[in-house]
Amino acid sequence: MGASVGGAKAINARRGRRGSRHGTISEINVTPLVDVMLVLLIIFMVAAPLMTVGVPVELPKTEAKSMDAPKEPLYITVQKDRTVYLMETQIPLEELAAKLGALAKNGNEEQLFVRADTSTDYGAVMEVMGVLNSAGYKKIGLVTLQKEQPVAP
Repeated sequence: MGASVGGAKAINARRGRRGSRHGTISEINVTPLVDVMLVLLIIFMVAAPLMTVGVPVELPKTEAKSMDAPKEPLYITVQKDRTVYLMETQIPLEELAAKLGALAKNGNEEQLFVRADTSTDYGAVMEVMGVLNSAGYKKIGLVTLQKEQPVAP
């Protein structure tokens, strides 16, 4: 009888404090990971539309098809009051070629997009394009919106 009581104490001592027959639980709790991923998804869904060029212009509408855009295009925007923007930064027209030279990854082979308001003077747009051409840029695109097609009856 005494031997059996001592034997039971020795078995309980080997099990440790928990006294359970099962080992430690080694499962990964993925609930916090899922919560963080859902929050990041919502943040990126809200922020993605805001990552476009922020200078407001009313683009003309044409029937031209859209072009394949490079990964990070450089935009030059001309507003109706003849102010010129490189991406979102207003710059004087005289500094446009120098600033483009600093930003262009491919040098003069960089694809440039010129955006202009519909009420912008044609001469102002041509003046900007003349500066770009004299700086050696040959790949210049004009940005427009797709014209809405009338619905056939």
